[in-house]
Amino acid sequence: MKVIIPDDYQHAIRSLDCFSKLDGHDVEVFHDSVDDIDTLAERFANADALVLTRERTRIDDALLARLPNLKLISQTGKVSAHLDLAACTRHGVAVAEGRGSPIAPAELAWWLIMTARRQLLPAVGAFRDGAWQINVGQRLAGQTLGIWGYGKIGQRLARYAAAFDMTVLVCGSDTSRQQAITDGHTATESRETFFEQADIVSLNLRLSERTRHLVTPDDLARMKPDSLLVNISRAELIAPGALLKALDAGRPGQAAVDVYEQEPVLQSDNPLLKHPRALCTPHLGYVEKEGYELYFGDAFDNVTAFFNNVPQNIANPDVIEVTKDPVT
Repeated sequence: MKVIIPDDYQHAIRSLDCFSKLDGHDVEVFHDSVDDIDTLAERFANADALVLTRERTRIDDALLARLPNLKLISQTGKVSAHLDLAACTRHGVAVAEGRGSPIAPAELAWWLIMTARRQLLPAVGAFRDGAWQINVGQRLAGQTLGIWGYGKIGQRLARYAAAFDMTVLVCGSDTSRQQAITDGHTATESRETFFEQADIVSLNLRLSERTRHLVTPDDLARMKPDSLLVNISRAELIAPGALLKALDAGRPGQAAVDVYEQEPVLQSDNPLLKHPRALCTPHLGYVEKEGYELYFGDAFDNVTAFFNNVPQNIANPDVIEVTKDPVT
């Protein structure tokens, strides 16, 4: 079967141990990032299956209409807003989901927190240029870490915070707040209190229509002048342009972000990358070898199972019910 893997701009996928799971298939890998529908339709024209790296490629009705050969989309991690599941079902394309892991994203978030708080990057950069001790950072002990979204990543961050003698304040759903209390942390029902009291705010929410642009300019304006906002989840959780304006206004005092509305992003495309109080990384939260082995290993297993007529982890099982024979 023809399997196409787009968006491998790191040239990493063929180097993975799990890539051997696709032995016997005709595999084509593209190493750039493309959003032009004509180019995507041409590249995917002969594909029986696509293996998608998270949300790097958007799949919608217009593109699917031009891919009559496509039978399967195997998604690394869970299906998210980049993929129109209903449109896939209408076009008879099965979508297989994988798993996620909180380990690498949580570790990156903690690195961002520590690096931003201690002002490490400007200190190291100045040291390399010949200067000695140009700034004074802040310790984490005694500060309050605000976590909005107390899922697997948020819970891991809370454990890190406790190890660093921090207070944890959780905002979120009733379930999240109750779990936080059970874990010995503080929960708040008031977003106003959350943003006002937290020294560091970490956004750890899934992107959905409910959470899109959830964080408003008023929320950011309530943060302390020396506070830090960390976003490793999705840029669209924050109202468009609000974070840059908030940094210019001095609340919060710092931001550390790993996600952007348009990716990949170049320095000339996003003024946040040049802001003196912003620490920006190129969406590295899930980019780590063991994580890649997990994500792509699952995706490749799902491809193999599908074309062996034993489809698994299908997010739109109605497609399988209708076709009865997914490989013909």
